[in-house]
Amino acid sequence: MSERKATITRETKETQIALTLNIDGSGVYEISTGVGFFDHMLTHIAKHGLLDLSVQATGDTEIDAHHTVEDVGIVLGQAIEEAVGDKRGICRYGSALCPMDETLVGVALDLCGRSYLNFDLQLPAATVGEFDTELALEFFRAVAANAEMTLHIWQQYGHNTHHILEAAFKAFGRALDRATTIDPRREDDLPSTKGTL
Repeated sequence: MSERKATITRETKETQIALTLNIDGSGVYEISTGVGFFDHMLTHIAKHGLLDLSVQATGDTEIDAHHTVEDVGIVLGQAIEEAVGDKRGICRYGSALCPMDETLVGVALDLCGRSYLNFDLQLPAATVGEFDTELALEFFRAVAANAEMTLHIWQQYGHNTHHILEAAFKAFGRALDRATTIDPRREDDLPSTKGTL
């Protein structure tokens, strides 16, 4: 099997991003976006998804973190799409439930070639640190659109905003790991009755 890696760069008048992803990694990460809480969340995707992930981003954070967070989502989605390749042999579907103290969050995703996001988190606090919590929706929307995945994120319960977001990012990493795993029973087959994804 060839290496499932991707390196993507994106430069706009608002952000400059360089991202490298290895789907078949071990959870090694090097992340710097200028948005502390967001860095913390990205490390959870890598660590719990067993992805090697490098993200170096600068953006107009003197305005706010919106452009940086959304554009990192765009680039991560593009990297997932490129690294997965033709999707032969993958499990395709992945899901995870992650608890964190009083919180339980679920993620289910399908690497189907069709982008859709259902985001059902109730976030009591508007900010965590300097991170606007509404940006989590923008990040996952950008990932789903650019990875061409169907993505469902829901909250079973919980009231601490930090815990809710952290559980969501951890669950996303674990679900992505499952969906991208090669199923040895499939050999070189596509996981679709249509013969295409």
